Amino acid sequence: MAATASSNTLMWEARAQAGRQTDLLFHVEQTVMPAVLADPTCLDAGLYLGGQDRVVVIAHFTGVPPRLPDPPDELLLRSVHQWPFRRHATCPGPAARTTDASTSG
Repeated sequence: MAATASSNTLMWEARAQAGRQTDLLFHVEQTVMPAVLADPTCLDAGLYLGGQDRVVVIAHFTGVPPRLPDPPDELLLRSVHQWPFRRHATCPGPAARTTDASTSG
């Protein structure tokens, strides 16, 4: 899916071959994440693991997200999926909120 001018968030997901999640994660840490973080429009990026086979990157940009590099085919169960999104809002949960009562004393 192509990014649109209003897209500023990218979700990148790869599924590893059976037993290769650790290898895929290492590749993503060494290759994909540096490519994301080298982009001057990158605000932040998170790296996530799902189950025993998924590696996910969610990154926010000030502009249109780039297409990220694919890992070697031998690590992948299927093609990498990348989806551009438009970030709508960030809402802090209870653990992230601070109140005057908790800081005063």
